[in-house]
Amino acid sequence: MLVPELELFLMEDVGKFDLFHDLLPDKLINAKITVKEDGILAGLGEAIRIFDHCGVSSSYKWKDGDAVTGGDTILDLKGSSRAILQNERVALNFLGRMSGIATLTRRCVDMTAHTGVRIACTRKTTPGFRRFEKRAVMIGGGDPHRFDLTDAIIIKDNHIRIYGMEMAYKYAKDAGFMKKIEIEVENAEDAIHAAELGADVIMLDNMDVSTIIETVSILKEKKLRDSVVLEASGDITIDKLLTYAETGIDVISMGMLTHSSRWLDFGLEVD
Repeated sequence: MLVPELELFLMEDVGKFDLFHDLLPDKLINAKITVKEDGILAGLGEAIRIFDHCGVSSSYKWKDGDAVTGGDTILDLKGSSRAILQNERVALNFLGRMSGIATLTRRCVDMTAHTGVRIACTRKTTPGFRRFEKRAVMIGGGDPHRFDLTDAIIIKDNHIRIYGMEMAYKYAKDAGFMKKIEIEVENAEDAIHAAELGADVIMLDNMDVSTIIETVSILKEKKLRDSVVLEASGDITIDKLLTYAETGIDVISMGMLTHSSRWLDFGLEVD
């Protein structure tokens, strides 16, 4: 985490000054952060960075990606009472938010491991917090997909409505050979067209399972399947995940990993 970025997060919580803690005498204290429920740990590096920035020393035996159990001590802290209590909430927010995402992601990854499908997130992220949310997905074993619009080109339905698939693809090729091009389709016919154009990735958007199976079959018949990565997307939730994963696709992108994951509960206690 960059220092200006860190200071922005801290300033959001502390404000102009800490109204109460600035009135209290500062003391040297020991404290600990514990997790209150089972899950996958993420955000530990960020929490350590926050406390280090304000001169608080930390010791720990865990690392991001570890499975933790409710009651485990995640961080032991020693330092200024003012610094620890001022920065407590920001550190806990990072741990709770990122661990919640990592926990849900790991659940999805484990559920579909036998299929070989890759679980990815989307750009449906919290403004200003995308990098950390996508890092949490990666910690959970998922794929970050695009971090921003410079990573790759996705020709979406609105691009196709405005320019047509062929013209949009022609413009996309001008981005250079290093950038992958993905085309979003909603039926088997458009998927074949996208594959024939030379798309690197085809997004099967809002297709039901039977249509995806049919599309995969047709692409195989036309000997186009091996030349493209197939990604399923669009309101794919936990209860639907396994049936989609077993259709023969390569990637499932799930907005819910970031927009619907619940936080993991952490707390800080002074010894």
